[in-house]
Amino acid sequence: MKIGILTSGGDCPGLNAVVRAIVRKADHLGFETFGIYNGWEGIFDESYKQLTLDSVSGIIDRGGTILGTSRFSPFMQENGKDTLLHKVARSGFDTLICIGGEGSMHVAQLAYEAGVKIIGVPKTIDNDIYGTDYTFGFDTAVQIATDAIGRLHTTAESHHRVMVLEVMGRNAGWIALYSGIAGGADVVIIPEKKTKINDVIEVLKSRYRRGKAFSIIVVAEGAHFLEDEMKISDDEMKVYKGKDDFGRIRLGGIGQFLADEIERRSGFTTRATILGYVQRGGVPSAFDRILGTRYGVHAVEMVRDDKFGRMCALKSNKIIDITLAEAISQLKTVDLDIYEVAQVFFK
Repeated sequence: MKIGILTSGGDCPGLNAVVRAIVRKADHLGFETFGIYNGWEGIFDESYKQLTLDSVSGIIDRGGTILGTSRFSPFMQENGKDTLLHKVARSGFDTLICIGGEGSMHVAQLAYEAGVKIIGVPKTIDNDIYGTDYTFGFDTAVQIATDAIGRLHTTAESHHRVMVLEVMGRNAGWIALYSGIAGGADVVIIPEKKTKINDVIEVLKSRYRRGKAFSIIVVAEGAHFLEDEMKISDDEMKVYKGKDDFGRIRLGGIGQFLADEIERRSGFTTRATILGYVQRGGVPSAFDRILGTRYGVHAVEMVRDDKFGRMCALKSNKIIDITLAEAISQLKTVDLDIYEVAQVFFK
């Protein structure tokens, strides 16, 4: 059995833990493993290297991915489907294991429908893949954002300022919500719930009346505000930076927009910090290393059992697998019941 491993989409803490676990488990079963460099693009470039126990030794605590990654989609290329099938057949891979996020799982499903034997492993700091309780990378990102809130808190209190922290979260506000609760933020704004800026300002004024001359606001990059308050359109509000290779708009800038609006409407000195790529870099947490390891082992067991067209998932602390079709059927967004927990502290 010859297994090809690729990491696709954005980098994420815990990727190397998954790769290591796949190689170790495959070796135990007598399977060969090959790393495909730079995601799906590596198949088109025929850029592979056999992975051994030595080549994955000592990588469990390394951030990023030793295989490199990209947002390349074979199905957005001219004659992409035929080229993919030709290249996979030429490589001799019996199966592919795709480690990636929501966009990558869509590509994996298309590859499966085209006839490629493939297995998915869910990776994203956004924690927005349906059918799994957690994706690896999320825990590390939340810890990084929580630490950032703590650091901003000291500056906000010293200078009597409002601090706005923008975190990742295109359609799901999991990072904003979890880090906001853990870091003691005064307001958390997520894409799942449109917010009035004046309501935010009322929270800030209430705190000021109680002698709190500073506040911390956490906002997800994909957050929206009620349009009846806006002097500019929703499109103008965000600083769009084109589209990635999966066809998704690149986001960024909501934090600065919100800071400017708060200062203009309230008179409170307000500053914005965009955490950006810091959230998905560096050393993975213990939780993400363990989850990634469990996913990697289970993925190889799925290969052994011919369970193709499926994705690893975590349910009630047990590793299971679901169809790729189910995983991409919808996004896993924040349960507003959990958001209500955070709202208890918005006063």
